[in-house]
Amino acid sequence: MPMRKVVAFIAMVFGMFMAILDIQIVSASLSEIQAGLSASKDEIAWVQTAYLVAEVVMIPLSGFLGRMLSTRVLFTLAAAGFTASSAMCATATNIDQMIVYRAIQGFIGGGMIPSVFAAAFTIFPPSKRPIVSPMIGLVATLAPTIGPTVGGYLSHAFSWHWLFLVNVPPGIIVAIAVWNLVDFDQPNLKLFDAFDWWGLAGLAAFLGSLEYVLEEGPLNDWFEDRTILTFAVITAVGAVVFLWRAFTAKEPIVDLSAFGNRNFAVGCLFSFVLGIGLYGLTYLYPIYLGRIRGYDSLMIGETMFISGLTMFFMAPISGMLSGKMDLRLMLAIGFFSFGLGTYLMSGLTHDWDFWELFIPQILRGIGLMMAMIPINNVALGTLSPQKMKGGSGLFNLTRNLGGAVGLAIINTMLNERNTLHYQRIAEHVRWGREVVDERMNSMVQMFQSHGLDGNSAALFQMKNIVAREASVMSFADVFTALTALFGALILLTVFMQKPAARASGGGGH
Repeated sequence: MPMRKVVAFIAMVFGMFMAILDIQIVSASLSEIQAGLSASKDEIAWVQTAYLVAEVVMIPLSGFLGRMLSTRVLFTLAAAGFTASSAMCATATNIDQMIVYRAIQGFIGGGMIPSVFAAAFTIFPPSKRPIVSPMIGLVATLAPTIGPTVGGYLSHAFSWHWLFLVNVPPGIIVAIAVWNLVDFDQPNLKLFDAFDWWGLAGLAAFLGSLEYVLEEGPLNDWFEDRTILTFAVITAVGAVVFLWRAFTAKEPIVDLSAFGNRNFAVGCLFSFVLGIGLYGLTYLYPIYLGRIRGYDSLMIGETMFISGLTMFFMAPISGMLSGKMDLRLMLAIGFFSFGLGTYLMSGLTHDWDFWELFIPQILRGIGLMMAMIPINNVALGTLSPQKMKGGSGLFNLTRNLGGAVGLAIINTMLNERNTLHYQRIAEHVRWGREVVDERMNSMVQMFQSHGLDGNSAALFQMKNIVAREASVMSFADVFTALTALFGALILLTVFMQKPAARASGGGGH
């Protein structure tokens, strides 16, 4: 391969890494941002939600923009805009500014992600996929995994402003490198004359509102909340408008014809579920460590780093196996590793910390890399070059939507199961039961020996113990449900066909 193309591709991969990293980089540092911007608890959640809502709209749109503007122009504009909006986030003085800047950052940054996948399967021949596919698979999975670690370190060592300023120097380098080195394709500006504005409006209403409903639904009793219900209606109307234009417009804003390829369709299904595992577990571990163990952002990041380290070492191994092993078998092994990790976590107790989470996190890292690479190859490896840009956008969209749906289900399960377990435990914690009376008397004496009101302090402590155990049991239920999900996916691998090697792919036009 010409060194120019290799360096250009590496620059694009680094741009994608920044865009995906910024989804999770703020997750462990929201309290610091909240204090710095004097925001409320409800408002600060939008620092992450605004990014996700905007990004999920751009990802499928990027396929059309890439064909119209060319990869070079689209990626350069995306990298430059992402860098500028990152700097703007660091200068925000109130929560309203931050939300607007984060939305801009997410929308523009979303254009970089599918472009890298499309370039990988267009400019490199199939013989290079055991090298290229692990690279993009590692970035797509490692970036959100280590996001809390990087964010926790930066906010502790410097300030929350550096969560965004860290993007500026590499962002400038990526924009310059892509502009000067990328020449994979040519623009087709005539497509602008056929730009489907109604399709864009439907797409934005559909995906943007859906993301909002999935993010806010578990926190606001779903359709009992009028705002959630309103956005659900907008989601439905937007979906109808988008699908109508997708099948009737001369140049649809998103080309859905790639779903006619069975491997692509099944690959997107697996990508959707992989998104549940990727983003769901990246969310669950920090929530458990913070809520039950009382870890701060830096301690959470240090604990979560094991998965990222495992993925880093698994990437070349997975790449080598992808060239020698049946991809369906490799995918089944990946989901088995995922399921085994979540099965071990189903025995969770309140005193689990780094070492108890060590093996499950290693299994998670192995599962992600063993599953991500065959999913990429099977889904995108059989698409024609003409379908690649649009298909790449849809493929990446399914992973993000899987994450959003997974988080909504996980949060709903945590809330409902926590309430159920609390009621069940509370029924057994009552006066007259010998074990309860003994525990209460012991706590009363302990608190009285410290000069406290023993009865009140013991009651308060018992209530906290019941709440803690109910919360731990709800986490265990979620891990059990994820185990069943990954077990079912192993059976679905039989519906995939091993992709035949495509002769094209090295020309770039």
